[in-house]
Amino acid sequence: MKLGIDFGTSNSAAAAHIDGTSVPIRFGEALQFRTTVYFPGVMRDPSDFELTPALEQQVEQLVESARRDIRASGISRRPEQLRADALRVVRRQWMEERIREPQSSTTLLQNALYGDEALEAYFEENEGNLVQSPKSMLGYNLHPRARQTITGIATHILEHIRLTASRQLRHNVRSAVLGRPVQFRSSIGAAGNDQALDILRSAALAAGFDEIEFLEEPAAAAMHYHAVSTQRHDAVIVDVGGGTTDIAHASVGGDSAPQIHRAWGIARGGTDIDLALSLAGYMPLFGRGITRVPTHHYVEAATVQDMTRQRDFRQHDYRAVDAPYGPRLQALQDTGNTARLYRAVEDCKIALSTDTLHASPLDFIEPALVVETAAPQLAGAARGYLDQLEALLQQVRADIGPAPAAVFLTGGMSRADYIRQAAANVFPEATLVQGDPSFGVVQGLALAASRD
Repeated sequence: MKLGIDFGTSNSAAAAHIDGTSVPIRFGEALQFRTTVYFPGVMRDPSDFELTPALEQQVEQLVESARRDIRASGISRRPEQLRADALRVVRRQWMEERIREPQSSTTLLQNALYGDEALEAYFEENEGNLVQSPKSMLGYNLHPRARQTITGIATHILEHIRLTASRQLRHNVRSAVLGRPVQFRSSIGAAGNDQALDILRSAALAAGFDEIEFLEEPAAAAMHYHAVSTQRHDAVIVDVGGGTTDIAHASVGGDSAPQIHRAWGIARGGTDIDLALSLAGYMPLFGRGITRVPTHHYVEAATVQDMTRQRDFRQHDYRAVDAPYGPRLQALQDTGNTARLYRAVEDCKIALSTDTLHASPLDFIEPALVVETAAPQLAGAARGYLDQLEALLQQVRADIGPAPAAVFLTGGMSRADYIRQAAANVFPEATLVQGDPSFGVVQGLALAASRD
């Protein structure tokens, strides 16, 4: 038995095709889970910390930097206070390095939790490590240790899927067709695609799969659409996910097998709208555009998928920033609060797809603090992504020649009216078909797996 797996940026799902029927894999009560992993921190006892000559040099550098800052601001602070603050920063960095040691990583991953359960455990424990959307990091330039950690995280997600499927199907699942975007997010160009596939292949083998194949996600969505189409016709398949947008041109329907003519993709998706909405609608309450805090600090805070940026944000010193913004930024640095803010932004994006106004309570930052966001703000935040989507759709239109009979929409972001409108604007002659936003791809992957 071969499984179809949609390892998504925002959510993951799996299904098998058995006796002509798609059988979704249940993760608890849900048919998918947030692609988020929490693993508790295995940290050395603080008493193990020793101030080596190298660490002492770091302390002195921080003290000197703080002296320059307070001279510029006119604030008076005692030397012993400056040293105590610097020592605290160096000790925290030392503790974080211990977490990243390979022997610690093995223990961390063995105790992993997934999905919303991972978020809740992270909020409750107020410590440990939370990794959101690890798929978005697969194509980036990774230090060998970081690559080892990301591969380990992907392994445990795929093992979680395999074991859950094996229990439900009462069969030891060892083969899978794994969906992949046309273009992974990458900082190293085309090499990022190869690296991402290498990581996923290694992770799948380590997770207990003896056989793993990859299928581009829009091609999988085309197979799903083909299965429910009685008449043969040309279609453009648009799969808009959290991290990537993929398009395929295919002939589907009827008795003949589906034929995929060509695929296109960009490494942009719903998370780019989340980032823009966070910066425009939420970060002004933390002083963005008001204080002298550099813009990239707010980007670091909002980019929860990037562990390096999150670490950098936690290390900034905002004590000299005027109230209320300095205290709010310090509260945002507390464990779990950037993740809480990101979840509030996600909920806002979903709500504003149908409502005109949404209020997000941020009492984890400050009592009674609320962000009120209007639908036009979401439209403004989505504009940058929509420009790229429309350019891609126009490219597809130019490449395929005659207009297709239908445009089939799938992927989590396909629920949004502005996504549907973008497709209708470029293909006004085509019938717009709304597929299953969450499960169109995974059902196609299950079909592909059953035909191998």
